[in-house]
Amino acid sequence: MKTSVFKKNWIIPVAFANIYIIWGITFLAISFGLTGFPPFILSGLRFLAAGILLIAYLIVKGEKANSLKNWWKNAITGILILTGGTGLVAWGEQYVTASEAAITIATGPFWFIAIDKKNWSYYFSDKYIPIGLILGFAGLILFLNGSVNSHTENVSSSLRVTAFIVLALSSIAWVLGSLYSKKNPADHSTFMNISQQLIVAGLASFTVAFFRSEWNVFSVAAVPISAWLGLLFLIFFGSIIAYISYIWLLSVKPAAIVSTHTYINPIVTVMAGFIIANQTINGNQLYGLVIILFGVLLTNVTKYFKLSKRSKAKIRRAFRHFNRISRPYQPM
Repeated sequence: MKTSVFKKNWIIPVAFANIYIIWGITFLAISFGLTGFPPFILSGLRFLAAGILLIAYLIVKGEKANSLKNWWKNAITGILILTGGTGLVAWGEQYVTASEAAITIATGPFWFIAIDKKNWSYYFSDKYIPIGLILGFAGLILFLNGSVNSHTENVSSSLRVTAFIVLALSSIAWVLGSLYSKKNPADHSTFMNISQQLIVAGLASFTVAFFRSEWNVFSVAAVPISAWLGLLFLIFFGSIIAYISYIWLLSVKPAAIVSTHTYINPIVTVMAGFIIANQTINGNQLYGLVIILFGVLLTNVTKYFKLSKRSKAKIRRAFRHFNRISRPYQPM
């Protein structure tokens, strides 16, 4: 059952804008939240509050939430995507910057294609999708090269390496949960499914926080205003508006196309960091962002627009030109 508000075609670009922009800012909001909350307490509060608000609204409207089968399906999705995916991002951002976390998570589309074997024929039927993914990966490497050696004060190199590994694992957990959700949809409305996923993920995050002894060191009185504002953004924008958009998009668009938000998010994160937190980017980061954006354009363009032969020829020439200028200089 699909929520009726999603029946109009204009909802698709709005939903993509939500996951592209809001989740880019979310990486920065997490870093603000971590100034007062341990990572899994932050994640638990975020998910549980959003889930309770959403399910309370749905129950008042008359929807039922008494199917154990649907709770079980949504529990698996919520734990993989939210507790495993987003919760591990919060843990990783203790040791790397918001931009570095967003860049690392940008490996998502590659995991989607590698794991989603059932749709390999679809993904590779259009040569612009793999070309776009390759370009996106090249931009990711260039961006990471300009970022990885920055902001290392008070953090050991071993912790940073561990954080990057955990972030990669969070990306895999996110992909597994997304594919499970797409292939094993629950029978509730989109909103009810999401509310159940959020509630279970919140409880699971609190359980992880308990075993990590986060509650022993947490003090509500010590939480600064900036952390509360970060949490509020995560609840209403990251966990309700953007997450609803994401789960719905998975039901109407191929998973690898939806996952291109992981390419746009680093761009938004860096821009938000510059505007909100006075963070700057260097030349390699800027070039990487441009290449990533072009890669995302290629993965989407033929799915939403019918290209003429002339337009396709121009894209091929641009790609060949990029290959030439990206080769290392060979002296005569």
